[in-house]
Amino acid sequence: MKSSISLFPQALIVFTACFFVTTGYGQQGKAKIQVYPIEITPVELSKKIVITADGRPFTELIYTDTLEKPFLYPIYAPDGQIITRGFPFAPRPNEPTDHPHHTGLWLNYERVNGLDFWNNSYAIPEDKKSKYGWIKAQKILKAKGGKRGELKMKSVWENQKGQVLLEETTTYFFKADENKRIIDRITTLTASQDVNMPDVKDGMLGLRVAHELEMPSNVKKEFKDDKGNITVVEGSKDNSPSGNYITSEGVEGDAVWATRAQWCMLYGRQGDDTTSIVIIDHPRNPGYPTYWHARGYGLFAANPLGQAVFSKGKETLNLALKQGQSVTFRYRVAIASGKQRLSKEEINVVAGDFFQNVK
Repeated sequence: MKSSISLFPQALIVFTACFFVTTGYGQQGKAKIQVYPIEITPVELSKKIVITADGRPFTELIYTDTLEKPFLYPIYAPDGQIITRGFPFAPRPNEPTDHPHHTGLWLNYERVNGLDFWNNSYAIPEDKKSKYGWIKAQKILKAKGGKRGELKMKSVWENQKGQVLLEETTTYFFKADENKRIIDRITTLTASQDVNMPDVKDGMLGLRVAHELEMPSNVKKEFKDDKGNITVVEGSKDNSPSGNYITSEGVEGDAVWATRAQWCMLYGRQGDDTTSIVIIDHPRNPGYPTYWHARGYGLFAANPLGQAVFSKGKETLNLALKQGQSVTFRYRVAIASGKQRLSKEEINVVAGDFFQNVK
């Protein structure tokens, strides 16, 4: 039996949007939260774009052709803590070095016409590279700062021979205040040829978090991809990890994996504060509410397309696009710093704003 969240998404939108409006009016008597100006600065020689909030680091879009996909790295919390793992792009001491394809915040998929875009990295031997795909930036279409920064980019998903499977147009919106950082990613994929994206585990929106935000564990674990490759994740060798997951449905910890929810939060201690990271699914996305591919070792991902895997065969999606057809994915990532984690009510306000203002 399906839960009410999947049966009645429209009802959820109305509830959350109303909550957002009511809360907004209730805040009128309080001090107004200062919205920080967003600055967006292209650095073309380095193939990156620097995003700042009130002059302070926010994130960077890295799109060099020497890597397998564009991604945001590093990403900063409001108190200046870096929430992303450094490895492999800029390794930091004591952090794990598993899964070299986990870089910053990205979006791709494990199987597109048989090609693996998710697992591609420098670690793949040359004689096996033909089984993997690349996402290559083509053009920066817009880079505009203000109260809401906007960055728009065109990319292509292609094979080793340079043949294009998908054209991608992604728009990022950036917002910031003294307590939160908001990243909205809206990605439209248009098929350049008939494309099949059958249900698999690894996808789509992925974030690899800093060592402190992993869940505490001293147990070595093994993870297998769809080609049988095994990755070993060692247990923590220090006491830094303090992370935990919780979803809109109240599921926590490792139990979050392979469950559906409107949003999922990862929170943990960094420095003197608690960092909260919330990924919010959008009701107009395929497969809403998404399944969560959230692992204790620091992979925080939303994968709406892996339904057969996550439901153990009870559901299937098997997304297919005919040449010229498009599909759009919309996600919000909210990052907060404070003495306590974000409450469910605070997250619902952020979600309501997302649903109202991103169509």
